[in-house]
Amino acid sequence: MKATAKAHPIQGLVKYHGMHDEELRLPYHDSISVCTAPSHSRTTVAFEPDREADRYVVDGEVAEGRGAERIRTVVDRVRELAELDHRVRLESVNDFPTNIGFGSSASGFAAAAVALCAAADLELSHPEMSTIARRGSASAARAVTGAFSHLHTGDDDVDCRSERLESELGDDLRIVAAEIPAFKHTAEAHREAADSHMFGARMAHIHRQVRTVRRSLREADFETTFETAEHDSLSLAATTMTGPSGWVYWEPETLAVFDTVRELRDDGVPAYFSTDTGASVYVNTTARFVDRVEAAVAEAGVDTRVWEVGGPARVLDGDEALF
Repeated sequence: MKATAKAHPIQGLVKYHGMHDEELRLPYHDSISVCTAPSHSRTTVAFEPDREADRYVVDGEVAEGRGAERIRTVVDRVRELAELDHRVRLESVNDFPTNIGFGSSASGFAAAAVALCAAADLELSHPEMSTIARRGSASAARAVTGAFSHLHTGDDDVDCRSERLESELGDDLRIVAAEIPAFKHTAEAHREAADSHMFGARMAHIHRQVRTVRRSLREADFETTFETAEHDSLSLAATTMTGPSGWVYWEPETLAVFDTVRELRDDGVPAYFSTDTGASVYVNTTARFVDRVEAAVAEAGVDTRVWEVGGPARVLDGDEALF
């Protein structure tokens, strides 16, 4: 009872902020994202009847405290569905920088959920598995279904699950990732979301943004899709910054990338920035302009990577297992 799975991290286009149910990780509102590849998390799990306690290792370190609790929520849900009582060994590695705003928790929990379901012989659809991954991270639900995906809000697993959105934008989209290492406190920011005086304003417009992005993806409208993502990033930051703790994630390099993107647009280059609760920046552009965009972002003094659209989480062959 062992399996390995791979999942790609997500870039939020319309990002969720805050949860009305912390235990089931049910967000206040819908969200849409795109998976980034070839960046990925790879996770191997095994149900071992003779093991006395679960063991979780992420990037070579044993998970403890809140990190282990979040993994256990995903493991326990699979044990419940499969009617298993075996302890679990889980190991996961990421091939990209983590905890700086690049969606590593999304890919990590997505890979874990898919691997656990395979190891437990559960035959579930990707939307069904997304409800399991969501218990670790709401964004992970969208990493399960992959590419452009929409996580619907709701009060249970029937409603709060991820839906894959088809779009012709996937072939031409290129994402220049500007790596700006600065530790982020996403969990704390989500807990404070509703305490910001800007939260009501965000809730008032977020549903329109979801509709706009769904339509623009369907129509392959690059400008509307990523202009909306850029505006949503500013809205998210405003809400985060006005919470009780006043989280400010951006660094001087973050603002330098913003300025660079705006200068590129003034020169006729299709480029739009996007951020999550972190200092790092995604710059969305097209295959034709990606080299120019990457060079300009690098000149702002940050390390860059170029990503494309990643597919859904999937089970790997046995020879790719981590143990």
